[in-house]
Amino acid sequence: MGSAAARGHHRVPHTADVRIEAWAPDRESCLAEAVTALVESFVDPAGATPDADAEFHLPPQDDPDLLVGVLDEVIFRLETSGVLPLATRIRATDDGGVTVHWRTVPTEAVELVGAVPKAVSLHELRFGPTDGGWAGAVTLDV
Repeated sequence: MGSAAARGHHRVPHTADVRIEAWAPDRESCLAEAVTALVESFVDPAGATPDADAEFHLPPQDDPDLLVGVLDEVIFRLETSGVLPLATRIRATDDGGVTVHWRTVPTEAVELVGAVPKAVSLHELRFGPTDGGWAGAVTLDV
């Protein structure tokens, strides 16, 4: 993955499904990178302008479960509201959970470039601290 000081994400070749990896200096930034990687795995957001805000809270839980919770929310809102996050800010809360703030766009405002994810797989799920930062990897069922 990337260096500890950098943040980023990419797709990893995976049979039949989509695998993404994300890394950043801290937990919240790494979660945000994972959201971006998920969205970019199936749409091209270039040129789209966010037109709404969304916010939600996830209670304290194991770090891998936080990653799954955030990504599951992207898929849920895609399926139920037809919106996707183009910008993500995540902050830790005093209770150990996180608050996620998104700038969103309707799905018709972005170009589909890949298979739409249906679920986050728990198989080979990784998310946690690394030397000097945080990293995660997850498989998306398409």
